Order: sequence, then structure tokens, then C-alpha cells
Amino acid sequence: MADTNLLTSCSDEDLLLRFCRGQTEAFGVLVRRYERELYGYLRRYLGDGNLAEDVFQNTFLQLYLKSDQYEPGRPVRPWLYTIATHQAIDALRRGGRHQAVSLDVQRESSGEGEAQTLMDLLENREPGPLELAHGEERRQRVRAAVDQLPDFLRQVLVMAYYQGLKYREIADILGIPVGTVKSRLHAALVKLQEAWSATPSLFEV
Repeated sequence: MADTNLLTSCSDEDLLLRFCRGQTEAFGVLVRRYERELYGYLRRYLGDGNLAEDVFQNTFLQLYLKSDQYEPGRPVRPWLYTIATHQAIDALRRGGRHQAVSLDVQRESSGEGEAQTLMDLLENREPGPLELAHGEERRQRVRAAVDQLPDFLRQVLVMAYYQGLKYREIADILGIPVGTVKSRLHAALVKLQEAWSATPSLFEV
């Protein structure tokens, strides 16, 4: 449909405005646009694909219900991540569960040098039999270290490292200053490095 083709070229903000004005097709375009990105974020954040799917659906349900609160010109992406993050936290709280970050899918490099320390721990350049064993052990050790981080540090780490969000976007999503985002990410990486150094390798004699 020509109308659908026109919608796909619209900005997020224009799509939400069009939906608010009664063009229901615009909402579907917005959902499809964020389907892979936002689901990927939730899967990494929650460590559970099924729960991530539920939270993804709830996120857009909330966006649908709150669309009348949208202020023209307000960036949609940070608002969407804010809703998704709150929905994820609520889902974990309802289930009495602890956040388990999935490390199985590495994010694309975003050029943020501070996060390279963690990437170095995950990389395995020449996977021979012994290297594969080391790689699996490395992932388990990093997963355990990430899982021990306080929620407010783990939250920033997932957004910055796994999802590749910019500091300003994270600040907008969490409602904190950019400086706080940077300090939390730095603290998270320091704690990960400390945990990494303190945990003996299974391959050490």
C-alpha cells in the first residue's frame, strides 16, 4: 500500500502523532520498527526470551494507553525504553526473580572505549578445543560477575554495553544526569574487573 510505504519513511515522532490523530496504521509501523531492537534489549536485560516477549507486548500496550500523554516533539525512543525498563523491573518484581543478563549475543561495537574491558573478557579469537573450553568458562565467569552487580549498576551496563545506547539516551530513560550514567558504568566495570581478578579460573593449577 502506498500509504504504508509513506508511513515507513516517517520519523518515530511523526508516527506517534499520526496515531494520536486517528491513523491507526501508524502504531503498527512503530511496533514493527522496534520489534527486533527492543525485544533484543529486553532479552538481554531479563535473560529470558519468553518473559522478554511478554514485557515487549506490555510495553507497547502501555505506549498505546499513554499515547494521549505524548507531547509533540518529545523523542519517542527514550520514552519507549523508559516504559520497557519499568515494565521489565515490574515483571521481575512480580515473579520474585533476579535479573539474569544474557551474554550469549554480543552487541555491535558502538565505539565506546570504556566498555571494551568487558568485550575483551568475552572475545575468543581462535576457537580451538582448549580455547572453546576457556571461552565457555569465561562467559560463565562474566555472567556470574554481572549477576552480582547491584541493580542500578547492572541496569546501566546492559543499556550501555549490550544495547549500545548513548549516555544521553540512558540519562533520559532513567531520569538521571549524564555524569551519573558515566560514573555508574565506570563503577560497574571496576567491580566486574575486581570480580574477574578475584575468581580463580578452572584452568588454573
